[in-house]
Amino acid sequence: MMTESRDIRIEHLLREHAPRVLGAVIRRFRDFGASEDAVQEALLAAALQWPREGVPDDPRAWLIQVASRRITDHVRAETARRHREELVVSLVPPELQLVMSLDGDELAGRDDALVLLFMCCHPALSTASAIALTLRAVGGLTTAEIAKAFLVPEATMAQRISRAKQSIKSSGIPFQKPTPEESAQRLGAVLHVLYLIFNEGYTATSGPELHRTDLSGEAIRLTRMLHTLLPEDGEVAGLLALMLLTDARRAARTGPAGELIPLDAQDRSLWDAGMIAEGIALISATLSRGSVGMYQVQAAIAAVHDEASRAEDTDWPQVLALYGVLMGLMDNPMVALNHAIATAMVHGPQAGLSLLEGLAREGRLEGNHRLDAVRAHLLERAGKTGAAVVHYRKAAERTTSLPERDYLLTQAARLSDEMA
Repeated sequence: MMTESRDIRIEHLLREHAPRVLGAVIRRFRDFGASEDAVQEALLAAALQWPREGVPDDPRAWLIQVASRRITDHVRAETARRHREELVVSLVPPELQLVMSLDGDELAGRDDALVLLFMCCHPALSTASAIALTLRAVGGLTTAEIAKAFLVPEATMAQRISRAKQSIKSSGIPFQKPTPEESAQRLGAVLHVLYLIFNEGYTATSGPELHRTDLSGEAIRLTRMLHTLLPEDGEVAGLLALMLLTDARRAARTGPAGELIPLDAQDRSLWDAGMIAEGIALISATLSRGSVGMYQVQAAIAAVHDEASRAEDTDWPQVLALYGVLMGLMDNPMVALNHAIATAMVHGPQAGLSLLEGLAREGRLEGNHRLDAVRAHLLERAGKTGAAVVHYRKAAERTTSLPERDYLLTQAARLSDEMA
């Protein structure tokens, strides 16, 4: 048990430091692919050595040093091959080919994860490719997890990430910290990345745990830092408010055995009142400034839920109206799915089911378990128990999250017992 606890601590430590180490190494060598490979090797070396030899006093410095050695070794090997000299020159700036020691700036507490976010949103990439690459590098998400976030096959996402790396290499545009003007142009993509990292942390798309607090916590930390840098940006404040208002419910979302507890059944006394107060203050301040964006509207929806002391006190007409606004700001099938739920809560389950039929015909949620899960819930509310059981089971088959699967199967079993 002691060994298992130590291994888990090391795993969390590596996940925490990985994006900051990658940011430092990329700034040094200006090559995303080579830097990512070197950092992965350093992480593997740490995973093998630290359990035996102990965690070093400065884990981040250790990882940067090992990754730097890996690239240095690679450079020296490439230099020996005359036909790859051009690649070597592009990989390592001349002043760094001789001096590879760590400089104080890299170890002085700069947040490389935030810098790396902006670096990954490279001008040679489309927004979608930049976001996918950043989720891989900064969020540490697997290709499968990113594919689920984009609602595309895993093979498609693997190709997209590979092409993104190649596009950066062939563009000739340095992979470096952007200027203030470039940062402003990339802000939208950065916010989208933080939003997706948080979502994966709050509701993991696969695995035995519902939450990945390392991801959601890092997303909140970076967004809070971004808000400190850009206090007047409404969408930055809106995104931070959305994260706080959502994460405030985390303690009530699972039971003693880690089982999923839906929003309407949660013990709201477990919600984090401090996070809710901070989130409401943020969104109230930013909405008063005039221009409203998609993160602000989502935060406003979260605030309506958090302000209801009981599920039955939720102001569903207001939620429905806000989803109507949100659908005008973003064309996203998951927003349309939530709009259908709000419609059902205001106008009855059949109205929501009619909207789901339209979503199903569009095909953008084809194979996604959430469409079946929502349909099952609304069918149950409409009294169509047999059909609800079918869709609960279908949703359970399609999800890769064990807590979600168990919840859906439990709902199906409960209804089956009622029918018997």
